Amino acid sequence: MTQHQREVMTQEAGTSEPAAGPDAPGGTPYPDIADTSHATAAAAAFFRSFFTAKTRKDIEATHAHFHPGKTVYFDATLGWALPANADVRKMWEQYMPQWPAGAKSYPTRILGDMTSAVVFTTDTPELFGGEIRTISIADLEDGRIVRLVDYWDGRGFGAELAGSLRVPADSYPHDLGASTVTSRPGPIATAAAELSAAFAAGDPDRAGQLFSYDAVFEDMALRAQLRGQAAIVRYLRRSLPGLPYARASVRHVAGAGQGGGYEWRADGQPVAVGAAALELSQDGTITKFTIIWDGSLLDDRAITALAADAVDR
Repeated sequence: MTQHQREVMTQEAGTSEPAAGPDAPGGTPYPDIADTSHATAAAAAFFRSFFTAKTRKDIEATHAHFHPGKTVYFDATLGWALPANADVRKMWEQYMPQWPAGAKSYPTRILGDMTSAVVFTTDTPELFGGEIRTISIADLEDGRIVRLVDYWDGRGFGAELAGSLRVPADSYPHDLGASTVTSRPGPIATAAAELSAAFAAGDPDRAGQLFSYDAVFEDMALRAQLRGQAAIVRYLRRSLPGLPYARASVRHVAGAGQGGGYEWRADGQPVAVGAAALELSQDGTITKFTIIWDGSLLDDRAITALAADAVDR
């Protein structure tokens, strides 16, 4: 992270008015609304503790959730890399004291367990100058985070601001720390591999067979949601050739049982990285699929055309 990036982000964070308020019911200083139906009780409690400490701007308590010897933390959208535990702590020390009372960071959905998890996170604009909604991939050891990667859409934050903070292309950390952890085997990994292969083959019907009859398909960058297997297949028939993740491979799998997700990479493409969350039925079919990628890397015309494909003709 360059000094210029720090200065820009610090200046932007100071432009929002504080939105102070009492702790939410249940003792959290944020809206306690996380869907934990596909998370273990231990994982739900761990991330509740983490975001409570973060929103309360408690540096010590926040940093205690990270492994002292193995921590890596990446922002996949901006290309920011924090390759050691000490670097993560410096981030808290730099930003937390400047957050106003109304700044909040909190989970809205958690999938997985204390080995690896997928966490949907909301950062209110008071933190960094624009709203950030992530799909974050977390790997844990010994009850602590060893790798955390945030994926989010720069258009929701502000495309111009995101562009000013993004590292140069030749400085992007392409591995994103994936070589430091092991993908989680199991039903999520199987579903991720089969779905990615169907996308890469340009086969919407094959992809559609992996979804349950009443499945939900969400693309956070396109602000699109499809309900039902038939609608998903029709959408993929129209859109699959142009979707950034259609030519991607699975980078890393996280989660457990029927809840988790995967990171994907599409080397050489305008949008080269992203993440997807998966919820599965007992028989392994996908009941909910949510994908995130940086829409600010495409121009208005291209992303509008992709979004239009969500409308049945």
